Amino acid sequence: MKNVIIPDSITSIRENAFSSCYILTSVTIPNSVTSIGNNAFSYCTGLTSITIPNSVTSIGNNAFSYCTGLTSITIPNSVTSIGESAFYNCTGLTSITIPDSITSIGNGVFRVCTSLTSVTIPNSVTSIGNDAFYNCINLTSVKFDRADTNINAANSFPDSGRLTIAYYSGGIGTYTRVIGGTGWTKQP
Repeated sequence: MKNVIIPDSITSIRENAFSSCYILTSVTIPNSVTSIGNNAFSYCTGLTSITIPNSVTSIGNNAFSYCTGLTSITIPNSVTSIGESAFYNCTGLTSITIPDSITSIGNGVFRVCTSLTSVTIPNSVTSIGNDAFYNCINLTSVKFDRADTNINAANSFPDSGRLTIAYYSGGIGTYTRVIGGTGWTKQP
């Protein structure tokens, strides 16, 4: 089974529904689906594309963890909840769009997304959890659209302590770093 088209009669993708389907490369989710369960697509290492429809409001814990073939994902504005470690170890993920509907980025959500180079934290996000972007070693640009986002832990970002200090003193803006450098700098 390489390509899956989920029928319109399905309203939720259950826990572990496609977990460890290594040869799965694409999934079409209909507008009838409102939730993606815990581990629903975890370890689908061959999954390269997925479109999450505007009907989905929640993405469960580890829903896409270890989907190493995913290169980009757009989370629609309908999503209000992303579970812990939802995209953990998606090492091929180079870009992610976080919608304005998200108010909190939970623990480990994008942890070990080693190909991720930039992220925008929208105005709606008021807190970022432990290890949210931990070990995203190629993350060199973070844009904050809000001046008072609470960064909960020293390990939220690579070299997070320096980013936290720069952000709390600089506020809204884009912060960049050089891999192997000595910290984050707010861009003019």
